[in-house]
This record gives sequence, structure tokens and C-alpha cells, in this order.
Amino acid sequence: MLPDPFTKLDGTRISAKSEWECRRAEIKELAEDSIYGEKPGMPDSVTGSVSSSNITVNVSDQGRSASFSASVDLPSGSGPFPAVIVLGGLGADTDTIKSSGAAVINFDPYEVGQEDTSRSNKQGAFYDIYGSSSSTGLLMAWSWGVSRIIDVIEQSNGSVISTDGTGVTGCSRFGKGAFTAGAFDQRIDLTMPIESGTGGVPALRGVAQEDGAQPLSNAYSEQPWFGDVFNSYTSNPAALPVDMHEIVGMVAPRGLLIMENPHIDWLGATSGSVAALGGAEVYKALGAQENITYWSDVQDGSHCATRSEWTAPLQQSIQKFLLGTGSAPGEFRIASGASGNLSAWRNWQTPTLSDDEPTDEPTDDPTDDPTDEPTDEPTDEPTDDPSGVCTASYQTINSWSSGYQGEVTVSNNTASTLNGWSVDMTLASGQSISNLWNGDNSGTSGAITVSNVAWNGSIAPDGSTTFGFVASGSSTAPSGLTCTSP
Repeated sequence: MLPDPFTKLDGTRISAKSEWECRRAEIKELAEDSIYGEKPGMPDSVTGSVSSSNITVNVSDQGRSASFSASVDLPSGSGPFPAVIVLGGLGADTDTIKSSGAAVINFDPYEVGQEDTSRSNKQGAFYDIYGSSSSTGLLMAWSWGVSRIIDVIEQSNGSVISTDGTGVTGCSRFGKGAFTAGAFDQRIDLTMPIESGTGGVPALRGVAQEDGAQPLSNAYSEQPWFGDVFNSYTSNPAALPVDMHEIVGMVAPRGLLIMENPHIDWLGATSGSVAALGGAEVYKALGAQENITYWSDVQDGSHCATRSEWTAPLQQSIQKFLLGTGSAPGEFRIASGASGNLSAWRNWQTPTLSDDEPTDEPTDDPTDDPTDEPTDEPTDEPTDDPSGVCTASYQTINSWSSGYQGEVTVSNNTASTLNGWSVDMTLASGQSISNLWNGDNSGTSGAITVSNVAWNGSIAPDGSTTFGFVASGSSTAPSGLTCTSP
């Protein structure tokens, strides 16, 4: 199942729109820790210039410096103009962007993060500053480059490029980058990823099961797009604490126009529709459902083609989110052959969020408390089942004043495939499970049994799977872990 975007790390669900920003911060941190790698904060110094033809960017941080530039293509008329940053020369149709009244900023992402490099020797302006062995992947490095361009625009006098009204777009690998940039910089008013494929909009859990879609391991090894940490999830996306529907949600309530191609299986458009539908639930909860548009119902199957079906929603989105006129398209046009079923991927419902502050706001934010670091050390030794077939081991992933997040690894110790498993464990006094995923639990407190669900009951020889949970109460580890199999 896709993780619940509305349940916080402490196990409570948000009830007011004002709480989304805190929940978004949790998702951001989880996404950096499991998918992308860290996006560094504001550098020590960012300077540069903006002209009618060029933007220069100079960055210094941690005693290191780097520079890069981007070209500017203005529409007719007198400025200042809002602008759409186009990654790699591939994105939404630039003629339509300019005719709609926005400038085009052509940004070469390879200046800040080059492809065809090893993970231990990454190159580009980002890695000149943060190290060639940085565990941050190219998508986040490109996102960092977009943010630095926006820094320079904000520092300018606004006579050429408006300091209020910025979009980002890209297609294919640059669609992945545009999607990442829009999710991780809230100054971007309109995000427009096109045919982004694995690592972009499509749900990672869905891609792993969609026939013909680029496998996670293939996308990880093709280029260092993902952060190095993602390697541990390529064969087990169910263990991911987040998925792409929540990255879609990170853009909310800002403008988002997702364009997909259902004619190329490799791009995983069915999983893209699942993530878009899941993220749209965040928009709905925030009362901004008109601000997200998804369009995969197109005739031309060529990759990164200019499509007539997208012209009108592109114009409307630019006018609404960058120029402040008209209304957003706000529609889902999903190709019939690539339509995902969100109900098959979720066991959570969308809350009705109030406009008021919650009455029972927690006193501590677990993402800001330096003491809430994961222990990384198993707190309970694995316990063999009587037949020696499987073992279960536990570790605390995160903890806070009123609860914790735990994870249990179930391992198959035999030379044969394990078909079905269950884990018995006893929670400490006062503890109660509020959310459990990748397993079916018999209870929520005291002695409980967690058994496999349909998709993780089969474990290959010497393989493993995990289930996780959030519990209230002290962070004392469960005791008496015992794994059994039929």
C-alpha cells in the first residue's frame, strides 16, 4: 500500500490545513533519507546577474566555490516577465510558453551534475562544492541548481525577469529533475514534468509491478539520478517510508501540470496516474484540487513530442500561476489503457481538514529534535523459529517523546522459497500501535502477531522482507520476537 500522506511520524493524523506544512517537512526529510539524498540548505553566498539574454550564478559554501549560467529567451512585449526554467532544452513547448507571456530560461543541468560518472566521482558545480563522493543524486543536484537560479532572480531588480512568478519544466530525465525541483522549492509557482518515468512522477511501488516499466534497479544503475541510499530499496520498494504520491503532495497547493505518454511502456504511465491520483488527495484536503492537472490522453506516442492536446492546459496554467489571470485547467485526462486504480493501492482515507489550528498540537516536532536520531542498531537479537526456517529482528527507526517508529526484518534462512510467515512479539506496557504497514496484525497492544500480506509472503532463499509500524508510548523495543512459517 502507498503510505498515508496524512499520518505524521508520531502516528497521529493531521486535522487542520495549518498542519500540512509540518507534515510536508517530515515527508521532505524521509524522501531525502531514502530516495534523493540531502539537498543542502542556503549556501553561504549566492551572487550573479540577470540580463535579457543570460543569467550568471556564483555560489560559495563551506569554503568552496562554483559558477554556472543559463540563457534567457524573452517573449514579445515589455517586461518584467515571469519565467519558466526549462531543463536540458526539453520540456513544455517553448513557443507556447512565450506566447502565453512568460520568458524561457534554458538551464543545462549537466553544469551542476553530469551524467556518465561513477557514484564515487560525481562531477559538476554541485559536487565541486559538496564533494565528488557526495551521496546526493543528480536529481537533487539539478534541483539545487534551479534554486540557485531563483536566488539570483530574487536578488535582481526585477526589471527583466519578475521576482514573483517562476515555473519549471523538463521531459524524460529532465522531467524527473523538474519534478524534484518543484517539490523541493516552494518558491516555484508552477511545476510541469513531462514523461518523467521511473524516478519522476510514477509510484515506485507501482513501477516495480508494472509490465515494461523501467525497473528500479535499472534506473538506479543507468545514471546516478537517485541518491546512493536508494540502492537498498531497488529490490524492496515496499520498505520505502514514502512514495511519489507524497512528492506530488509536496507541491500542493501550488500549480502542477503533469504530462505523460501512455504509448511507451518504459515510462510507467499507469504508475504515474496512481501517484497523481494519490497526490491529488492532498490537493483535495487543502481545498486546492483545481491546482493539479494530469494529462496522459494523447495520440502521438513519440517521446518528448510537442502535443496539441497539451497546448490549452499549458496556456491556462501559465496564465493562472505565473500571470495571475484566468483559471487553472484542474482536470484529469487519463488514457484508458494506462489508468491506475488508487483504491487498490491505499488503505487510508482523505481527511477533511479544518481551516482552524488544531486544538491539541503536539509540543515537539520529531523532525526538529536533535535527540530524535535513529539508533541504527538492532535493539533485539533475531529469534529463530522452532524449525529454523525464519528469523525476525527489530530496529528503532525514529523516536520522540510520545512514541516511536519501528521496523522488523523477516529473513528466510533456508535454501528454499519461504511461502508465508508470521511474527509474534510483545509490546511494552503502555504501548499501542497506531499504524502498521506491509503486514496484518492481530492486535495493537500487548502480545500481538503480525503475518504477511499477499505481496510479501514469498521470500526467496536467503532473502528478507520488512514490516514497519508506529506506536505510542515509550520507545522500549518489543520483546519475544519469534518468526514461524507454515
